[in-house]
Amino acid sequence: MDQLDGAARGGMAVRTIGADHVALREQVLAELRRRIVDGEYGQGERLTETRLADDFGVSRNPVREALRVVEAEGFVQILPRRGAVVATLDELAVRDLFGVRQQLETLAAGLAAERATAKGIATLRQLIDQANEATAAQDFDRVAELNSAFHRAVIEVSGNRWLHSISAAMYHHVHWVFRVGAAQRAPHSSEEHVRLVDAIEAGDAEAASTAARLHVEAAARAALGQRPTA
Repeated sequence: MDQLDGAARGGMAVRTIGADHVALREQVLAELRRRIVDGEYGQGERLTETRLADDFGVSRNPVREALRVVEAEGFVQILPRRGAVVATLDELAVRDLFGVRQQLETLAAGLAAERATAKGIATLRQLIDQANEATAAQDFDRVAELNSAFHRAVIEVSGNRWLHSISAAMYHHVHWVFRVGAAQRAPHSSEEHVRLVDAIEAGDAEAASTAARLHVEAAARAALGQRPTA
């Protein structure tokens, strides 16, 4: 024990079982969420602990913990006699998501127009350029990632830490919805992103809020056109 304490005091990193467990749990959670969002595990598909443990090459314990988290986030449902299944994005779920998006993103856009720095604007334009490149390459998994990254970046530019905290979980679902229709939606989304950034760069809060609202409304129409009714 004295040697361990001495090593810690001497600046050596002490590796603990607890720290490894947390890291493994988070890795399993991130990978499970990614596979659902990217459609590798389809809506309505059954996910048993044994199957997921085999897929990820881990024990069932971190899988069980990850399933609890994604259930709370709305990615998975626990059904009688079936267990865990990937949730279905029906019309009600999509309408609820976009209702929240509209409120958060219009507020963020207006604040971003008031607070944006040159560096923030450059980041937004770089994300648009990267998304256009991914669209040209037909890499729609990447397009979906960059779409969510763009909207998170607008919130970063807004400088409102509460918006950042509140929206963190939401953008996993935004990614999920966008990915389904990314091939059709991507070019239109890019044009709308450009209009939004132009308004932010001009410092026009009203125009930025309007651009954000119109963008969310267009995205909602596209998403609802691909969803089953509740």
